[in-house]
Amino acid sequence: MSDKPHRMTSNRPYLIRAMYEWIGDNGMTPYLLVDASHPGVQVPPQAVQEGRVVLNIAPRAVAQLELGNQEIRFMARFSGVSQPVLVPVAAVHAIYAQETGQGMMLPAEEGGATALEPGPEDGPPEDGGGAPRRGHLRVVK
Repeated sequence: MSDKPHRMTSNRPYLIRAMYEWIGDNGMTPYLLVDASHPGVQVPPQAVQEGRVVLNIAPRAVAQLELGNQEIRFMARFSGVSQPVLVPVAAVHAIYAQETGQGMMLPAEEGGATALEPGPEDGPPEDGGGAPRRGHLRVVK
């Protein structure tokens, strides 16, 4: 038996697939938060805001979805035009349910850091009344 530690593959694609299934099983809409500046990300430029893109990956919103170990591929409509989307798994910062904000921030890949910073929308309403605000994730590098 070898004394060398075994190097395991990334758990990111497995976490993404598990969260995708959990969100769908609960009747919610899975969204990905993606670092659009990551090498290999292919999304329409108009979808990018502040270097990030949020993608609806619900079955009703995309076609030919492939949640692979290295990349996520699908066809989606942007401004009414069907376009291919390619997202390396390493570019995904979070997967969450659009309706509730519940989901998972993914651990940073080796050599990178990702942190959460609560946004102003995360606290209770300042006037103390009305409906609570939905959660909001913000990636801070």
